[in-house]
Amino acid sequence: MAEIGDGRAREALKKYFGYDSFRPGQQDIVDTLLGGRDVLAVMPTGAGKSVCYQIPGILLGGVAIVISPLISLMQDQVDALNDAGIPAAFINGTQSPDEQSMVLAQAAAGQIQLLYVAPERLETERFKNFAARTAIALVAVDEAHCVSQWGQDFRSSYLAIGDFIASLPNRPTVGAFTATATERVRRDIARLLGLHDPAVTVTGFDRPNLYLDVIKMEAKHKAAWVANYVAEHARESGIIYCATRKDSEALAETLNQTVPQLRVANGAQSQSGIEIGTEAVAAVYHGGMLADARNRAQRDFVTDRVQVVVATNAFGMGIDKSNVRFVIHHNMPESIEAYYQEAGRAGRDGEPSRCTLLWNESDIVTRRRLLDTDSENERLTPEERELVRMAQRRLLDGMIGYCRTTDCLHLYIVRYFGQADHRQDKCAACSNCETTFETIDVTDVARAISRCVHDVNQRVGSGKIVRILRGSKAQDLAWMNPESMPTFGMLSEVSEARIRDVLSQMATDGFLFIDEGRMPIVHFGRRAAETAVPDFRYEIKRVERKAAVSPGGESAKSRPAAGGTSPEEAYVPTDREEALFQRLRELRLDIAREIGKPPYIVFSDKTLRDMARIKPLTDAQFLAVNGVGENKLHQYGQRFMQTIAAFRAEQ
Repeated sequence: MAEIGDGRAREALKKYFGYDSFRPGQQDIVDTLLGGRDVLAVMPTGAGKSVCYQIPGILLGGVAIVISPLISLMQDQVDALNDAGIPAAFINGTQSPDEQSMVLAQAAAGQIQLLYVAPERLETERFKNFAARTAIALVAVDEAHCVSQWGQDFRSSYLAIGDFIASLPNRPTVGAFTATATERVRRDIARLLGLHDPAVTVTGFDRPNLYLDVIKMEAKHKAAWVANYVAEHARESGIIYCATRKDSEALAETLNQTVPQLRVANGAQSQSGIEIGTEAVAAVYHGGMLADARNRAQRDFVTDRVQVVVATNAFGMGIDKSNVRFVIHHNMPESIEAYYQEAGRAGRDGEPSRCTLLWNESDIVTRRRLLDTDSENERLTPEERELVRMAQRRLLDGMIGYCRTTDCLHLYIVRYFGQADHRQDKCAACSNCETTFETIDVTDVARAISRCVHDVNQRVGSGKIVRILRGSKAQDLAWMNPESMPTFGMLSEVSEARIRDVLSQMATDGFLFIDEGRMPIVHFGRRAAETAVPDFRYEIKRVERKAAVSPGGESAKSRPAAGGTSPEEAYVPTDREEALFQRLRELRLDIAREIGKPPYIVFSDKTLRDMARIKPLTDAQFLAVNGVGENKLHQYGQRFMQTIAAFRAEQ
């Protein structure tokens, strides 16, 4: 198999996808699968997970079954594969029984190399009969973390995958792929899918092309900030995540009303690539909408008919749009895993992109309430449910820590996932590394909070602790006789907001633990004893932001990437190349609408930028563009080269 892995794999990569070499980690995964060994691969969004099973699916012979969670993702990936000249198809509930039978017959006859299916499909008699009589060379499980109850996207349908694989007459090689998986989730994936001695590959969690930004902001200012950002980044496609359906609908309505007015006021001109000036700037997407409305919103977004989509976390894994330039979180997500997945929708093409998180203390309250009212998983015992709930609270604590940390945001993420990073320099690609911090000593406040938790015998929530420390005589406190407590009124001169800030940070840092329930109770954490030590010192940092982080600030494209840049990443287009890039985007949009496909399926922004730099006029030059394969040359090469020739003639 070495010959296949070393030679034919690279040939297939160049022929179909237009790349001369694999990205870091891809070659080993491809070679391992081609050699017949199972793989568990954890790769960040945008690192090229799909190529790792698509290349073996092309070369192994037989059919490669790709198990994918969402119908929309299947459609887009199959469209992209067919556009690259690879025979692929999908089976899902949108097809009639006759259409499904035709696809399965084609696959059984060897006319389809990659067949995408939802996990629910594996349990149907029709598919079981197909699998029993078809040579299946590879099973690839995308979004494999969905099989684990400890992951943020657990789906019970994924539990049937292991039984399906075990039932096949001849066991194929199995590859499991995910962007987010802690060590515990990785163990779950291997066990529940029945992987045989899998080669585990973790390529790294850092996304250096993403500029990470965290801004603490009152809820009443968030909509205006988002509207200003969208208005000032008219050329850029983006996703805005909200915590609730109501917030999603309200924000989308605000954007559609205010962004056109802001652009007129700012003198913005219509831009190519996105239909600036049309009636709708933003589409809304959430689980409470009818399926047709959701599908229409998604298609309008991926085809650039609207600039942004405002969505709940229901909008996620089905998005394969490569040119999303910004992701804004209107509210704090429930975990680093969820944030990493959602923010990772930006910059899948490797181009500089921005991920901004807007948060405040009420977001923490909302998230805790949502956890407490979450529906119970009937597959679990009460004891297991309690363990899962505690795990979810720990996940939330990790997200709170991300909002409050003053360390490099990139380092926080890679350390969270257990990956060491020894960089010492500032990354220049996150707001924390571009921020000046003023240290505030809050040792006395922290000691008082800890003593008050002792005085109330760990029986009340943070709100009552704050009021006791400030000397409140409210009636709902009378049952505790707070005036007899040593800590009553101890912080009467300290603002309520400051006490809450310190208490929340103490919970994040492990000095306190906030229990679950309708009224979360404050307990001592694992580090509580440190607050009683004479030399205990505790500080928080007040953030003074640079002007560049203000609403409507500098575009992420002008910022360098984290951790150093390659010559290609450091490339800055000239004004002339930028003009040609915009001309090529216009042509791409025209072609996409002619063929009824999303623009990024024709070519990614990264490919168009390389095209604008090289300015190819011959087939050989066009094939030298990063991301141009033979099929793309035959389909689109002439029109793009004609546009480039016309542009050069104008200069």
